[in-house]
Amino acid sequence: QVQLVESGGGLVQAGGSLRLSCAASGSFFSINAMGWYRQAPGKQRELVASITLGGSTNYDDSVKGRFTISRDNNRKMVYLQMNSLKPEDTAVYYCNADITGLARRIYWGQGTQVTVSS
Repeated sequence: QVQLVESGGGLVQAGGSLRLSCAASGSFFSINAMGWYRQAPGKQRELVASITLGGSTNYDDSVKGRFTISRDNNRKMVYLQMNSLKPEDTAVYYCNADITGLARRIYWGQGTQVTVSS
């Protein structure tokens, strides 16, 4: 019933910017924390950034100062503004959300590809 759909990925040159969006839809009571993960080929999925319902944020050291996570609770969306992109940022980016419906569980989006060329 619950779906998370990412958008905004694409191909950019190093130093450029992208803004990822993730929309939650379906039947549920509330969204708690939300976050963005990424996975590059041959590597483990890693946390990029997270944000609590109250707006507290956490970032991986590799993106700190370059990426900004935000959310719009009315629109049920979370965003990731990515600036000063580097080739090593290339990965599939996944939206993640802690959602309470009949039960509380973690949901994942299908992923969106971000490719940064040099």
